[in-house]
Amino acid sequence: MNVSIITVFNQFETEGRFDHAYPFGTGHINDTYLVKTFETHAPNYILQRINHFIFPNVPALMNNVVLVTEHIQKKLRACAQSNLERHCLTLIVSQHKQPYVQDAEGYYWACYLYIDGSKSHDLVVNDKQAYEGGKMVGRFLDLLNDFPPILLHETLPAFHDVESRLNRFTQTLLENSFDRIKNCSDEIAFVHAHADEMQFILRLGKEGKIPLRITHNDTKFNNILLDEQDNGLCVIDLDTVMPGYIHYDLSDAIRTVANTAAEDEKELQKIDFNIDLFTAFSRGFVGEVKHTLTALESESLASSIPLMPFLMGLRFLTDYLAGDVYYKIHFPEHNLQRARAQFQFIRCIQRKMPEIDSILRKIIE
Repeated sequence: MNVSIITVFNQFETEGRFDHAYPFGTGHINDTYLVKTFETHAPNYILQRINHFIFPNVPALMNNVVLVTEHIQKKLRACAQSNLERHCLTLIVSQHKQPYVQDAEGYYWACYLYIDGSKSHDLVVNDKQAYEGGKMVGRFLDLLNDFPPILLHETLPAFHDVESRLNRFTQTLLENSFDRIKNCSDEIAFVHAHADEMQFILRLGKEGKIPLRITHNDTKFNNILLDEQDNGLCVIDLDTVMPGYIHYDLSDAIRTVANTAAEDEKELQKIDFNIDLFTAFSRGFVGEVKHTLTALESESLASSIPLMPFLMGLRFLTDYLAGDVYYKIHFPEHNLQRARAQFQFIRCIQRKMPEIDSILRKIIE
């Protein structure tokens, strides 16, 4: 990257002068920086270079962010939420009043107010973190419950469409461009064995049996901000906010909340499903959304828990077979290792499915 971060930052309507910046967060797709300002009274900022190779229509994506944050802020004001800027992302506009800046190399940048004292976690370590995280995801969905899905651009078409992902996987297998099938026969067999059952939620949606809602679609736990006392603040990373099914956000959050290891854990025996953290997150989540759920949505929540680990494992495996073109990797078989970890987590979920179903039913009732 040849473009100066300070040059980009100075094109936004910010307070204070640029002091320094450093890489921030652990995202796979975009490049994110925390910008510190020179004046002690001025706020700090998050500056993010959006990957337009992944998101081909960044202006439409940023318009989604504007619409969603404005709607949430309006709802929070109506309920007299104090410290509004700590409970919803605050987008900083450019000097040309646009929600982004495009640099000389054609990259798009977004700027947000940094929430001081906020923390994100790759691994959840206690019930309070899990519960507060569940509340934040549930509240996010509840605040957008009355927002018309048709108003949002689909930033990544068929993003959580399992059928589409399976078709892409099959095509990648047929091409076998990098001769990697021989390295992952067990993982390929796992996909084939579970492909039909993992399309259950999608079938319900296509048949009109569950409603299409505004969903976040990337609710891994490090996209939830907590304060220094582990109280919930807000949900971040709004690139993929678009129409979806509520099951997606619950399943994707549980994928990281209840996993006892990292999503790319090499030692599979370390991976297990933490039922206590699952219960705490679900209590927070369901408490915020149960008044809006249909009967069938409630009944099908448990069956959706393995969905996003499967979808992520499928995507990691497909990317590995395709030559690692989507996700950032840190070593040659990183995507394969990620896929193996996700599939192992599914096995752990399946062993505890009766308990998972019972817990969700009790929370809903």
